[in-house]
This record gives sequence, C-alpha cells and structure tokens, in this order.
Amino acid sequence: MNSKLILTDTHTHLYSEEFQNDRTEMIERAIEAGVSRFFVPSIDSSYSEKMYDLEAQFPSNIFLMMGLHPCYVKPETYQQELAHVEKALAAKKFYAVGEIGIDLFWDKTTLQIQQEAFKRQIQLAKKYKLAINIHCREAFDEVFEVLESEKSPELFGIFHCFTGDFEQAKHAIDLGMKLGIGGVATFKNGKIDQFLNEIDLKHIVLETDSPYLAPVPFRGKRNESSYTKIIAEKLAQIYNLPLEEIARITSENSKQVFGI
Repeated sequence: MNSKLILTDTHTHLYSEEFQNDRTEMIERAIEAGVSRFFVPSIDSSYSEKMYDLEAQFPSNIFLMMGLHPCYVKPETYQQELAHVEKALAAKKFYAVGEIGIDLFWDKTTLQIQQEAFKRQIQLAKKYKLAINIHCREAFDEVFEVLESEKSPELFGIFHCFTGDFEQAKHAIDLGMKLGIGGVATFKNGKIDQFLNEIDLKHIVLETDSPYLAPVPFRGKRNESSYTKIIAEKLAQIYNLPLEEIARITSENSKQVFGI
C-alpha cells in the first residue's frame, strides 16, 4: 500500500449489483491504492441489510449513511421508507443522512413529495447531529429552496457529485456544505475544473459515486473506489499541489463532516 496516500471516498455504492462478482477484491484494490475510508450512502430499505453486512466485513474501513434517495420517493411507498430511515437512525450509529435531495431528471411529477422527504430527512439529521449528503440533479433551485428553509448552524454536509457553476458552489458552501468532487472533474465537458481552483480546498471532498461516473480514462465503464486516486491526481493538477497534500486535506475535510 502507498503509505503516503490517505484517501477517503465519501460516496460509494459498494453494495451495488455491479460488484456482485468481485466486491471484496474491488474493496481490497481500493485499500491497496490508499483509500482507507469508504462512506456508503443509502438508496432505500432494500439495500440496508447488504450495507450492514459490508460494515461487518470491513468495520474499520466502511461507514454507513441512512436515507431515502429522491429517485425512490414514490407516492405509494415513501411514507414507509421514511419510517424505515427514522427507525434505523434511532437504532444504530450512522455517519450521515443520505443520499437525500431532489432529482428532476427522471421524474418531475414527484417534486412535492421529494421536497417533503428531503425536508423531513434534514430535520432527522439535525435531531441526530449528523451531516446530510445531497443528491441534486436538474434541481439546484429546488434544493437550495429547501436548504434555505432549513438553514441553521446544525445544517451541514456534502453536496454530492457537485456539477454546478461557481455561484452555485459558493451558495452551497454558504449553506454549510462541502463539495463532493468525483469523475466529472476529469470530463472534457465537466466544466467544474474551470473554476475549482477558485474554491478553497478546505471546502472539497473526494468521491467516486461508484459504480457510476467513472473518471477518464475509464469513462463509460464501471467505476470503483480505487479510482479516488485518479480524482485526487486531477485535483493536484487543478490546485497545483502534491498528490499527498490533496489526499491529506480532503480526508481531513471528510472528518469534519462525518466526525470520524
């Protein structure tokens, strides 16, 4: 293992079916690459047991979030799903409420209940003094509206897979969020690399969102947590800093968010 690198993947779906044939090897590959901490977001209740199993298998590396993903906020099930989130948060230790937010790419008809679910889960995060992990797709205005309504010193977290512009980045930071930077920073049309060096590195954390959004040169293929290093290398170029420094600072930033 590269002992100099201390990398943290703040958002990785390790339980994904995409890893069913080589999950343990994939995680071990990432650890070998210097990724010692993996923060795993929840999607809905159907994945909870798989998450708990992973945590039991890698107790010093895997840290869980609990939440209902906005794409899984459905009229017929979201109340039961929110009840599951509430019950889980009361029963065991989690490190954030996530991933939560608003997604208007797939379904605009559920906006109202997505907003309700987002707000209720933010309130749970405040109750348990936990960070939130925000999913936002084609919904910056709607996400900011909810965040503004819940704005307080207790509101903090990560704007996962941040793809907004410089003004939106500043707005997110003003609301207590760090920016989750992943494979999009390596895309030619990703745009965030054009202004990222204007954002203080203290506001940045690394993520893969694996198995999605693999960085160049793996774009379009399955993403995995070992590629956190590729994203760190891209940030080293953007910020003109040594790779080890990017790894150290972004990992420290993640500790501020997750408390570990």
